[in-house]
Amino acid sequence: MVITITEAHTHKQQKEFLNFPLKLYKGNPYYTPPLYMDEKKIFRNDFVYNDMCDSVHYNAYKDGKMAGRISGILQKAANEKTGKKQVRFTHFDVIEDEEVAMALLKAVEDWAVEKGMNEVVGPLSYSDLEREGLLIEGFDYPATFEESYNYPYYQGFIENFGYKKDVDWTGSRLRIPKDYDGEVDKLAQFVMKRYNLHIGMSRNTKELIDKYVDGIFELLDKSYDMLYGTVPFTEGMKKMMLDNFKLVINVKNVAVILDENDKMICFGLTFPGIADAVRPSGGRLTPLALIRLLKVLKKPNVIDLCLIGVDPEWLNRGVSVIVSAELMKMLKNVEYAETNGNLEDNYAIQNQWKRFDEQKIKRHRCYIKQL
Repeated sequence: MVITITEAHTHKQQKEFLNFPLKLYKGNPYYTPPLYMDEKKIFRNDFVYNDMCDSVHYNAYKDGKMAGRISGILQKAANEKTGKKQVRFTHFDVIEDEEVAMALLKAVEDWAVEKGMNEVVGPLSYSDLEREGLLIEGFDYPATFEESYNYPYYQGFIENFGYKKDVDWTGSRLRIPKDYDGEVDKLAQFVMKRYNLHIGMSRNTKELIDKYVDGIFELLDKSYDMLYGTVPFTEGMKKMMLDNFKLVINVKNVAVILDENDKMICFGLTFPGIADAVRPSGGRLTPLALIRLLKVLKKPNVIDLCLIGVDPEWLNRGVSVIVSAELMKMLKNVEYAETNGNLEDNYAIQNQWKRFDEQKIKRHRCYIKQL
């Protein structure tokens, strides 16, 4: 058996890198691919993260046949923020062969040493706007569009190579409690009246973006600053988010809370669950995929909770109950909401879900290894 690790330089190698997980998970009902057109951007010279990151992408071949892939990321902005000397690994996919997995991880470790770094963490991407963490619980639940999915054997391969837990994220399904008596709505009204707050209104997506996008980004930087894996927003990242928002956002699934001076103090963004729409086409926006996507966007059966931000100055004033009340209203029209990854020690967000009928179904983990 011969294992070869090659950096994905040529068009053929890059195509193999992009297509490998689609072949590995073909027929798997739980794997949800990202949009293929977005994945291709990591190889472009104008990729949005190139100004703050160095990246490397490796293919693994076993006896000449594609057997795995991995990316290494030197996230300079994150290291500057934390004072650490870390390299991240992401895009880790591999056949059920531990030697291939170890060869891929070692390639990133060697690259990290060449860069003068002393830690490797992952799976962790360029920022927390991308998929992060290794699935270690919940393999029998479909991944949302925002989540990573992997086979159970990945965990053993990573841990056997010396990686230890750094952080975990949990994922939950939320429903309206069967015995719900409107208490959350009453509390929300009380908090709004007490602090003279109101809900920001928009007639359509364009108006929502025009009126509130600056406030949303300002709150994201404030409220996410100390969370694991985050980096400050650049103009390129903002544009990328806006482009994605325009595709899937619906004003009915957004809550914006303003103070008496119309300053945003809290927001919640949810998107229609589009996983079922993109899964059959491997993440490619084929005509049939677009038809499925438009159908889901018009009448979603599930909503994904993507971003919630609260001004730190308002954290202890109970304003999160207003977001919960707005979410209760959204849940009346869908089967459930899925939270995606919430840091297990982010008690503010974990406690918020106790107001709902919560079913914890997934756990993702980020690992760390000292070099």
